[in-house]
Amino acid sequence: MKNDQLLHIVAGGPSYPRRLSHIDDPPKSLWACGRSELLESNRARLAIVGTRAPTPYGTAQAVRFAAAFARAGVAVVSGLARGIDQAAHEGCLKASGDTLAVLGSGLLRPWPNTPLLDRIAERGLLLSEFEPEQGARPHQFPQRNRIISGLSDGVLVVEAAAASGSLITARWALDQGREVFALPGRVDHPMSRGTHKLLREGAHLVESPEELLAEIYPSERLAKKVQPTKRLTPVENCLRGETLSADELADRLARSVGAVLGELVPLEVEGRVVRAPGGLFRLAEEGL
Repeated sequence: MKNDQLLHIVAGGPSYPRRLSHIDDPPKSLWACGRSELLESNRARLAIVGTRAPTPYGTAQAVRFAAAFARAGVAVVSGLARGIDQAAHEGCLKASGDTLAVLGSGLLRPWPNTPLLDRIAERGLLLSEFEPEQGARPHQFPQRNRIISGLSDGVLVVEAAAASGSLITARWALDQGREVFALPGRVDHPMSRGTHKLLREGAHLVESPEELLAEIYPSERLAKKVQPTKRLTPVENCLRGETLSADELADRLARSVGAVLGELVPLEVEGRVVRAPGGLFRLAEEGL
């Protein structure tokens, strides 16, 4: 990324996102790289945020929701952090959708420095309120979270610890009048504590992308019809968030290995299941 690829967007100018004009402490200017039309006020946008240390379940759900949003014509906003944020960007890009990454550092000194940066700059939009040469500093990440929520029609928190930056994004969203959604998780896992806290405080519990999209958008606002999620087979249900052998699948389903392999082969042909090294299987959408 070079200086001549950056666009400087000043508050009050024609390219400045109108949504950000109405939040507390709006950024005085923004630096952008990529498709600046993704900031247009008529664009449907949803944020997906979560922990930097997700479980396989959390990663799979971030990919699942982001891909469904992309197929519905909704841009996915996140913060490029490792874990749930990057899974959301990946899921959106894999579904040929539009994604915006709001950085907590200058665009010429991005953190984290990941191959995703070039792909998002080409197919989506990188955004920062910090000067291009500004390095990453801890206080800048909570600060940028108000932009993630401010640009979005709603915020989905996938997994979060009890003291997580994702909860800061959720607080900003509530202050800005945005809807907050959270996925339930295992009651004995630390990465469920933040999302369960949000649910106790009134966040919307969601189990499917279609449920969330119906809550936020009248159908006529979406660029495309929401494609219903394919009904998962018993084998696919066992593989959600897991990488298992045919023997392990047979044990869990109380079926013969031959019967399980008979179901796996057509799923492989359809591209819904991938055979990993060592005779293991996983869902295709979870292979980040």
